[in-house]
Amino acid sequence: MKIHEYQGKEILRQFGVPVPRGIPAFTVQEAVEAAQKLGGPVWVVKAQIHAGGRGKGGGVKLARSMDDVKTLSEQILGMQLVTHQTGPAGQKVRRLYIEEGADIKNELYVSLVTDRGTQKVAFIASSEGGMDIEEVAHSTPEKIITEMIDPLVGLTAEQSKKIAAAIGLTGASIDQAVDLFAKLYKCYMDTDASLVEINPLNCDSKGNLIALDAKFNFDANALFRHPEIVAYRDLDEEDPAEVEASKFDLAYISLDGNIGCLVNGAGLAMSTMDTIKLFGGEPANFLDVGGGATAEKVTEAFKIMLKNPEVKGILVNIFGGIMKCDTIAEGVITACKAVNLSVPLVVRMKGTNEELGKKMLAESGLPIIAADTMAEAATKIVAAVK
Repeated sequence: MKIHEYQGKEILRQFGVPVPRGIPAFTVQEAVEAAQKLGGPVWVVKAQIHAGGRGKGGGVKLARSMDDVKTLSEQILGMQLVTHQTGPAGQKVRRLYIEEGADIKNELYVSLVTDRGTQKVAFIASSEGGMDIEEVAHSTPEKIITEMIDPLVGLTAEQSKKIAAAIGLTGASIDQAVDLFAKLYKCYMDTDASLVEINPLNCDSKGNLIALDAKFNFDANALFRHPEIVAYRDLDEEDPAEVEASKFDLAYISLDGNIGCLVNGAGLAMSTMDTIKLFGGEPANFLDVGGGATAEKVTEAFKIMLKNPEVKGILVNIFGGIMKCDTIAEGVITACKAVNLSVPLVVRMKGTNEELGKKMLAESGLPIIAADTMAEAATKIVAAVK
């Protein structure tokens, strides 16, 4: 789960990380009132979308008067903001953040991310923060340093000093950094975040540190512990199909292909998508109905897949362990009738009650294409779509 910059800064503020004063705005009038409340002489008008690269895309502008605030808010609010993270379609701007100006001297980069490989937390930092951090990573990777943190020990003061010195901080700024990094790490751990990124972390002309941006990703599996974070969810920023799927406890992710996939189990779902590609097709989605799928869940899964106009065929691949094949067969039959299925459907099922499930499908009178192996299923659905 992602949140907006202004929400991230609210969280940072709660943990004592210094951030500029700012006020979210949903209309141009609210933006002007926010600037008046903050006081001048300079404000930053920021588009709020769940994507990086807003500055390069024209979504972050400096205002030097109230007229500027009004004009820039009119330009940015409602625009289709295209960045390297939104894709060519862009994302509509529905929220703004009006923030006080900052004395920017050095733009630094700091982030914390879960490193599954080492089972540690990676503290990543650079002296070259700002809009071109991706280019820095590509062209001068030596300017990006990584410090691994053992979660059983936590971030030590020695590690913080090492990071601060490595990104060019000196004197009192290092002491500030040690304090800020400790608070940032606590924030990361206490909120069950999977990513916290500050880019840029500004070091002003007096050597003071302040977070000029905030990006958070949270572990969805831990959200039950954080209703206050769930309240930050902005459904306008999410894929409508994925939002709909979450209502039925379906794990669904949209992709660019034309073969819909309905599978039980995340690993099998990934393998199914790989197999489709291996035989020359392109999956239209990842869809895991889970181990306890009902006929209703399968029907809803079909409806969600078929709302995508690009879907030209569906492959159902089931391993009946906890999930019984006859239950899936019942769901498939119900779904086909409910949605008046008009695209080719290939079903491959193995495991518990396999023969009963196959018998139900065969006797349904529906034009279902049966397959015995994954290779056969992929071959048949690719051929049917083509």
